[in-house]
Amino acid sequence: AEFQEYVNNLKKEIPNLIICGDYNICHEEIDIHNPKMKGVSGFLPVEREWIGNFIDSGFIDSFRYLNKEPDHYSWWSYRANARNNNKGWRIDYHMVSAPLKDRIKRAYILPEAKHSDHCPIVVELDF
Repeated sequence: AEFQEYVNNLKKEIPNLIICGDYNICHEEIDIHNPKMKGVSGFLPVEREWIGNFIDSGFIDSFRYLNKEPDHYSWWSYRANARNNNKGWRIDYHMVSAPLKDRIKRAYILPEAKHSDHCPIVVELDF
């Protein structure tokens, strides 16, 4: 709630915002390799509701805005050969404020970059 209040106030001063990071939440079933994991932290109903409300407050999930297909993830557990089997989660986001919507040119994930259990995500805006 405090973060939401902070962002709401920030948007009044700076309407063109991109808030990037590891949110540690899969928003939709398409964002997790096994959507039956509803009782697992990172995919709990309360978490998914929070990120949905955040998006509804005037943000766009830039990747999902341009990419509707499944099996695109930004994090994989180190266990059970998850990355090689693409048993991942999409928990990293570039949330773009609504005034920038028409400027979103590309948004993609770089799963081939293996520097940690996460991989880089990219958003490109047209100015």
